[in-house]
Amino acid sequence: MTNTDDRQHHSILKRIAHRAMIERGLIPDFPAQVFDQLNGINSPAAGDGESVRDLRKLIWCSIDNDDSLDLDQLTAAAAIPDGSANLLIAVADVDALVKKQSAIDDYAQQNTTSVYTVAETFPMLPVKLSTDLTSLNFQTDRLAVVIDIVIAADGSLQSSDIYRAMVHNQAKLAYNSVAGWLDGIGPMPQAIGTVSGLEESLRLQDSLAQKLKDLRHLHGALNLKTIELRPVFGGEELMDLEDDKGNRAKEIIEEFMIMANGVTTRYLASKKFPSFRRIVRTPRRWDRIVELAAERGSTLPGDPDSKALEQFLAAAKTADPLSFPDLSLSVIKLLGPGEYAVQLPEGNVEGHFGLAVKDYSHSTAPNRRYPDLITQRLLKAALAGSPIPYEKDELEELAKHCTLQEDDAKKVERQVAKSAAAILLESRIGEQFDAIVTGASDKGTWVRLMHPPIEGRLESGFEGVDVGHRIRVQLVSTNVERGYINFRRVMS
Repeated sequence: MTNTDDRQHHSILKRIAHRAMIERGLIPDFPAQVFDQLNGINSPAAGDGESVRDLRKLIWCSIDNDDSLDLDQLTAAAAIPDGSANLLIAVADVDALVKKQSAIDDYAQQNTTSVYTVAETFPMLPVKLSTDLTSLNFQTDRLAVVIDIVIAADGSLQSSDIYRAMVHNQAKLAYNSVAGWLDGIGPMPQAIGTVSGLEESLRLQDSLAQKLKDLRHLHGALNLKTIELRPVFGGEELMDLEDDKGNRAKEIIEEFMIMANGVTTRYLASKKFPSFRRIVRTPRRWDRIVELAAERGSTLPGDPDSKALEQFLAAAKTADPLSFPDLSLSVIKLLGPGEYAVQLPEGNVEGHFGLAVKDYSHSTAPNRRYPDLITQRLLKAALAGSPIPYEKDELEELAKHCTLQEDDAKKVERQVAKSAAAILLESRIGEQFDAIVTGASDKGTWVRLMHPPIEGRLESGFEGVDVGHRIRVQLVSTNVERGYINFRRVMS
């Protein structure tokens, strides 16, 4: 394929993203009915009523990506003299403005998630809501659902409560700068120093997150590290795809959200309410995971065992940290995809194998994910003693729908990322690269380059290779429009 015009990379990728949304059955643009309803919503939800507490004076802060505008959660923490700590997580009350079966809700239910492509974001809710009226923005009063937790000195859950409250974001912080400060390699972000008590709160939050993480890994949570690519544009020209690395500040939010999701699910169960779970079933290709371990001199049991797998992963990360992302990617592919399932009060569903948690929902990002909005409606009804807002059959259909739509959204994101990768590689046809096999099935064999970390299809020489194998490949062709990148194996 001839080289794309450098000046139009961003425009090309936006067009590809729009087309990919339609091809996957997702709606890229809000219909007129959404804007008609939106015209009647001009202020954030009020916190009137005896059931809404006033927590605006607490030291709340948000930590998110540098460019995030849809702020779903705030956190605050305070030490307790006995060595335990009080952790509070405020989740934006989106349901207060987005009512079930409204035009805005119907659109959100169709896509079920915001779609984040390298070229453009397709928000689940209109930006007037998701980045303003239902976002927990800096220096604004907002209605929230608060998960109030006491964590013991060893990181275990001591007690929990859930209620509605008015909150006020005192500091808008970003992952990278907070992580640099916590790791001692960067200055304290200016916003932290301007709020009395925030530094102590954040250092406590960091300590709590590490305790929670250690406890989960003790129970077999998998320590996986994958490569997430973020685009670097110079104007319209795509310059590079960078690895969006995890860090200590991200771990604070990840651990607190896992804890909040568990508390939410158990609260619903205590009220005899159904819940919307996110599960990863028993690994579908455990036999190949056992082989991967054996290739690295480790032994795993014949039956799936998350604790044993975590011990192997921890040892592998220590032994070879540079190649650990490749091992992680292989294990993730072999574990199989997650899905949504309905937990009925009288029933039982599997837990989340990779997180080593039984009670796991999605509840902390209702501006971005429809399952979180469903959970919020269930939770608010349970808090108010109101009837369950969804029928059993309705929830089960939504679980299937959300699983399919989220899978399609990920495919859109991957397709646009592949088109961006094809742009970066189209001038390098004929070059050879070191690669790792990331997928091997009847549908085809896939490899990812070691550098740049771009994935493509192996169109020849795939006999006898399996997930996790290291091979040498040559770039054969690219197709920017379809996001195709094709390699052939080079025999050494």
